[in-house]
Amino acid sequence: MSVISDRELLEIAAEARKASYSPYSGYSVGAALLAKSGNVYTGCNVENAAFTPGNCAERTAVFKAVSSGEREFEAIAIAGGKSGTDPKDACWPCGVCRQVLNEFVDAKNFRVITNSPSGEPAVRSFGELLPFAFGPNNLK
Repeated sequence: MSVISDRELLEIAAEARKASYSPYSGYSVGAALLAKSGNVYTGCNVENAAFTPGNCAERTAVFKAVSSGEREFEAIAIAGGKSGTDPKDACWPCGVCRQVLNEFVDAKNFRVITNSPSGEPAVRSFGELLPFAFGPNNLK
């Protein structure tokens, strides 16, 4: 277990959000993925005029981590909102990002962290966000 706090991980996600390329939706997102090794991988959303070739912040972070050899993760923090605003509201991962994360995480122990209006990080287990998931164990 890493010594980085949920709040610190959320601050790293907010910093990653600054690199967002979101000229079409105006909704910028940053993610910080904590690997069990203690390494943190960041990502931001990258939009495209054709829409579907774009990529979410969470998947960007996962793909960076996996391409660096990581396969086990503890938590992901996500900060998002209208571009140019402080991320104060919850920004949970989309369905596609949940499916990608499902490939690599332990649903009971992996934490998903985002902002909340109270100012305290909102934390849920991955299993709460994707119950009855289809994943690698279904193919064994």
